[in-house]
Amino acid sequence: MDLRFTPEELAFRQQLVDWLEEVLPSVGAPPDRMDWAGRREYDCAWQKMLYDAGYAGINWPKEYGGRGATPTEHLIFLEETTKRGAPYVGMNFVGLLHAGPTLIQEAKDEQKQRHLPRILKGEEIWCQGFSEPGAGSDLASLQTRAFRDGDDYVVSGQKIWTSFGHAADYCELLVRTDTEAPKHRGITWLICPMDIPGITPRPIRTIVGSEEFCEVFFDEVRVPVANRVGPENDGWRVAMVTFSFERGTAFISEQLTAMAQVAELAELAKKVTRRSGTAWEDAALRKEIGRLAAQLDALWALTLRNVSQAQRTGVPGPGGSVFKLAFASAKTKLCDLGAKLQGRAALELHESDDPTSGDFTEQRLYALSLSIAAGTSQIQRNIIGERILGLPKER
Repeated sequence: MDLRFTPEELAFRQQLVDWLEEVLPSVGAPPDRMDWAGRREYDCAWQKMLYDAGYAGINWPKEYGGRGATPTEHLIFLEETTKRGAPYVGMNFVGLLHAGPTLIQEAKDEQKQRHLPRILKGEEIWCQGFSEPGAGSDLASLQTRAFRDGDDYVVSGQKIWTSFGHAADYCELLVRTDTEAPKHRGITWLICPMDIPGITPRPIRTIVGSEEFCEVFFDEVRVPVANRVGPENDGWRVAMVTFSFERGTAFISEQLTAMAQVAELAELAKKVTRRSGTAWEDAALRKEIGRLAAQLDALWALTLRNVSQAQRTGVPGPGGSVFKLAFASAKTKLCDLGAKLQGRAALELHESDDPTSGDFTEQRLYALSLSIAAGTSQIQRNIIGERILGLPKER
């Protein structure tokens, strides 16, 4: 393990910082969260800026239009863009982080040529059709059916938690093509255009009032067999190859945001009055904030270790599961403490005139999803138990 940056990595950081300082003033503020046309234009414009500057698909191989960055360079990119408030991938995240990497590994040449450049330039928005109402964490239990009819697969079923399903151009879709095979072996991965007749997306309003998620219904949707990625019934393996692209860099932006929020929490405590003084004068409160800061610092060290290991071995290790489990807990504690400091202002979701109000209320609601997203806490505990502690596998 080596957590020191090389001269080349330091030069890359400086080059990136110089570019960000030059272009960010011209980016402007993001549109309203419900302005889908505006959000698409904003996110795709940023993606095009990244593409023109050579930062699009930073961890994609060079032969497919990416930069071929190492895990450490990817970490530096995420660190600097987050610290400076640059736009995140936004509506492009499935294409850039999931579908695109899967196509790189598994797609035919014509599929790669058709989609990869457009994803990198921000010209295609993708969504993910994996989870179903009866198959969330147990993804392999999915029941959306597809049967072969000539040159098409005919798809019927329902997907849920499909981010930007109502705004996407394509869907990376998992369907069951063999109902007799073991559940992991009867699944196929399809490129599904979202404008085919028979597809009905319905937005789901979340607890914070946004509608990024959708449930998507497929009613005898005809998807060309030519849109299959990988062999028929091999879709489970195809879907799993995506995870090798993360290589320890998942949740870095969220982690850096949480670390900044600890400092905001300390400043908030110095403004909130308690009897004759401020909340900051409470030694127990300062200890809580200090422990949170120390925990997040330790998690940052673990992230550096995970990235260093991935750069050395080429594959992500189980340390990512340790991080995910601990970070979900730390983020929840952070947001709960923010709500405690805000008092009644914590009941106001959107901005108010109260000087103690911030984004802790929305972040607290968002934190509820961290025990579910990217693998539930129960799944992470199983991975840690089996792969690190050597405990027997679940039946």
